[in-house]
Amino acid sequence: MKVSEAVTLLEGQFFIGEEKAEREVESACGADLMSDVMAFVKDRVLLLTGLVNPQVIRTAELLDIHAIIFVRGKIPGRDMIEMAEEADIILGGTKLPMFISCGKLYEAGLRTGGTRAI
Repeated sequence: MKVSEAVTLLEGQFFIGEEKAEREVESACGADLMSDVMAFVKDRVLLLTGLVNPQVIRTAELLDIHAIIFVRGKIPGRDMIEMAEEADIILGGTKLPMFISCGKLYEAGLRTGGTRAI
């Protein structure tokens, strides 16, 4: 699935990186704890989170995650947007809750991805 398709499906918007939204993702991880994200090591993953702080960008950069969608209407601050821009990470958002967002992506076929060696 393309990031642009995920954002559209979730009735969302882009905060940064819309020009890169044709990137493909193979799986999704929905979590507010970055330790849970670190345990979900997959290639080409879309991160869904309600956590809005710079640690999200740092974690995404560390795990080579190139797209983040903030759920529950959360909006990243300017500092996060700048960090994401420097790290080449797409940021989007949706007003939908995490559960509904993950369910919509699952129904649309975003179910599996290759596990990366830790």
